[in-house]
Amino acid sequence: MNPIVLPSNRPAERFYRGGARISAFRGEGESAPREPEDWLGSTTTIRGEETLGLTTLPDGRLLRDAIRAEPVAWLGEAHAQRWGADARLLVKLLDAGQRLPVHAHPHDDFAASHLGRAHGKAEAWYILEGGTVHVGLREDITAEALGALVSRQDVDALLGLLHEIEVRPGDVVWVPPGELHAIGAGVLLLELQQPEDLSILLEWEGFAIDGPREGHLGLGFDLALTAVNRTARSIAERGALVHAAPASGSVFPRDANTYFRLERMPVHGAAVLSPGFAIIVVAAGAVDLAGQALAAGATVLVPAVAGRLEVSGDGELLVARPPAPESTSAHPG
Repeated sequence: MNPIVLPSNRPAERFYRGGARISAFRGEGESAPREPEDWLGSTTTIRGEETLGLTTLPDGRLLRDAIRAEPVAWLGEAHAQRWGADARLLVKLLDAGQRLPVHAHPHDDFAASHLGRAHGKAEAWYILEGGTVHVGLREDITAEALGALVSRQDVDALLGLLHEIEVRPGDVVWVPPGELHAIGAGVLLLELQQPEDLSILLEWEGFAIDGPREGHLGLGFDLALTAVNRTARSIAERGALVHAAPASGSVFPRDANTYFRLERMPVHGAAVLSPGFAIIVVAAGAVDLAGQALAAGATVLVPAVAGRLEVSGDGELLVARPPAPESTSAHPG
């Protein structure tokens, strides 16, 4: 089981526009107007679908099924002992061809209690091409006031609730469960998240989705909005959510690392990739990984059994991993 270079896995006809920046980053041809996400090494389906979103391996098997058959080989012994065949990770490239709607994702307890799902949806982003993001409330808001804005689709007021922040390549954004957020048009990012497709939409005007029917996860907005954080984020807290990544090593805040991990790995000459299940994106330059020549935009799936891997060249890798199984603070799901 060697590292596997992943082709694009881009579900068609998503509810928002985008995709051209992914095509340019990966060196591919033009995309359809609404293919804004590339699901990398995915064992997760789009909500309500049986297979859409899942990664297919070169031998024709679904990665989900291959991991179920050999969880130790793919995920490592410690991971498999703690979490079985649950990879606990979904990685995406995301191109916001238009500003995304104001939305939030439920936490583990809410997802388990009301949706019967193994995970909520924490997420964090590494910015590849900058722009504007909207994250966290500027002021506290009551449940009644928030519900009223959603009911009358007061888009300007909803967006105005949030901190508006300019981000640059190399910035990271941590979006805890329940945090209201929206990605501005033109932003290209690498997203790590819990392996679920669960979004609570507070706005839907101008998007290809039936918000009144689909925006509340089938729960009704009165219940769905209880999963949303209504407490303001101070300037200091905002700085903890959005900041520049260090030049190397772990880039996400400690709270995010209990859900997933991302390492920024510059390569100038020879380097070594630590053992363990990983999804790698070549962010810049050109490298040789375990004998495979890779240019910027390449994505690679690494099974745990591949072990310690040599890397050489001149470039930068982004190495996405599940939470460390020995971490006592990692969420059990």
